[in-house]
Amino acid sequence: MNIEIPNRNSRDLAASVEPTTGPGVALQDIAEALTKYRLALIFGWQDVAQRYRRSRVGAFWLTLNMAVFIGALGLIFGTLFQSDMREFLPYLCAGIISWGFISTCLSEGCTAFSSSDGIILQVRMPLFTHILRTLWRNVIIFAHNIVIFPVLALILGRGINFNIIWAVPGFLLVCMNLAWVMLILAILCARFRDMTQVVTNVLQVLFYATPIMWMVKILPDHVSRAFIEWNPFYHFIELVRAPLLGHAPTALDWGIPIAFAIAGWGIAIAFFGKYRWRVAYWL
Repeated sequence: MNIEIPNRNSRDLAASVEPTTGPGVALQDIAEALTKYRLALIFGWQDVAQRYRRSRVGAFWLTLNMAVFIGALGLIFGTLFQSDMREFLPYLCAGIISWGFISTCLSEGCTAFSSSDGIILQVRMPLFTHILRTLWRNVIIFAHNIVIFPVLALILGRGINFNIIWAVPGFLLVCMNLAWVMLILAILCARFRDMTQVVTNVLQVLFYATPIMWMVKILPDHVSRAFIEWNPFYHFIELVRAPLLGHAPTALDWGIPIAFAIAGWGIAIAFFGKYRWRVAYWL
């Protein structure tokens, strides 16, 4: 009995096993993750709850720690810069809380895939769900920490006007930018684990280079402010800090984050579409 085996050349064989790549794959994964957003919400909430399980204060330990940190920095740097505490403390509080959210999202974004390797290797789930999970976890922490600002404003006798409404779309725009950066970092750090330390060191430098603990107006006149105006992290923080302080963000504060979101998502979708299928092998 003769069995006829179909003749397939190596190119046909390679095509049959070649994984599907491209922006379409990335968009499909992201769309599926957004459709199943409840998975990310549940996982993110459990991450915070598990960290403070059996604690009487719970997640508000984050708020207490942040309040002590802001108070210590305010006392030290306010004295060094001879600043008016009624002006400096709210500025520092809003900046520290906003920066804490941004830096933690980016640093934890590096391990978004590698820390979820068990789920990725055993359960069919959109990879972008793990990015949303990390982002949502830090949104919860941000919500706990931001409680400090109105309490501090009340103690210092500072009023809050209607410009605070701008903080909501500003915060959403910040989250949009963080999501694409976290997606790229998660892929890179899944392949190159040393990148996590590189990102940590870069964030430490940016912390001191961004007006968070110091105010722009204290810079001498001869110092160029270009490094501030073109620092995207400064504008990310201003989108949240300026409304909290009673000012509307400037056109530049909106323009640079919007431009970064458009260009960044285009790059992230192309990058994710090309390397998505390799993430499981790198874990």
